[in-house]
Amino acid sequence: MDAAINILVIRLKSIGDVVFTLPAVNLVRDAFPKAKITFLTAEENRPVARCFAGVDNIVALDRKVFRRMGLGAIWSESVGLVLRLRRAKFDLVIDLQGYGETALLTWLTRAPQRWGRIYRPARRWAYTCGLPWSTDRHPVDWFVSLLRHCGPICGSTARNQFCLPESAMQAAREFFLTHGLDRAKPTLFIQPLASSPGKNWPLKNYLALAAHWQALGLQVLFGGGPGDRATLQPALDAGHVASAGVPLLTTAGLMRLSTVVLGSDTGLVHLANAMGQRVVMLIHGITPGATFPYGHPEWTVTPREGHLLPDIAVEDVIAATSRAMTDCGAAGTARETCLP
Repeated sequence: MDAAINILVIRLKSIGDVVFTLPAVNLVRDAFPKAKITFLTAEENRPVARCFAGVDNIVALDRKVFRRMGLGAIWSESVGLVLRLRRAKFDLVIDLQGYGETALLTWLTRAPQRWGRIYRPARRWAYTCGLPWSTDRHPVDWFVSLLRHCGPICGSTARNQFCLPESAMQAAREFFLTHGLDRAKPTLFIQPLASSPGKNWPLKNYLALAAHWQALGLQVLFGGGPGDRATLQPALDAGHVASAGVPLLTTAGLMRLSTVVLGSDTGLVHLANAMGQRVVMLIHGITPGATFPYGHPEWTVTPREGHLLPDIAVEDVIAATSRAMTDCGAAGTARETCLP
């Protein structure tokens, strides 16, 4: 396949899953350095995909608009999208979602090469090369295996490197300044809320952990989305800073300025890992297929045998956070980055 080709990569949702495609996108870029690479994703993931160094163009779908519109408008928007993608004349489409609609969309591009993640055998027709989805490995490794199975992509390391723009870092520095945070002090960034309630550790436990580290001189910063401000009021009442509602890339910058990032299996914690930050993840387990911080299963805290994630003891998380602080050389000073 000629290196100067036109490539479309598809992954609609969610933030964490889009981050998981980053090493695969970097591999595609390494294999086809002269290619034009377009990334199709949901509108809420545009800021993340825009920072993929290997991507040239973003096509973003506002799924909320699709849910609000009537059938006629949805049909019109869908046809418009198909025509736009077909006019692009892609040589290769890589569907890393594998849903029925993305399989159909991949096929409708009429690209001569179509690689895809096959959830169900009935969708195999959409691809010229496909690989059945399996849960026996980390999603990042599976995406890489699809590329190696279907194309001339070999002999290169899957780089999990996210490039945050300086504008986001500047916004994060201004947030620190505005909220009285000292960049010269160690900072613990806590992302306490996940999109799935089943991934959450009790907020009272995060508050107990925050109080422990605050008493030892660390700054504690709670992260969250626009709708999390009320939920995080107890953290504000305890004297901590909360960044709920700031733009996504500003949150990424805040994590980058922090010494350690702590949270459950969320997109933001995976994003922190891709930026080279030291993280601590609370997760159900690290069995095959678990979405632990890529490359670092040891950066996890799991429930004791026979218990659930909410049962993880505060003392266990304190110990894991202490190890992470030591790894970052944070015994007395803070660092803006902690490269592995």
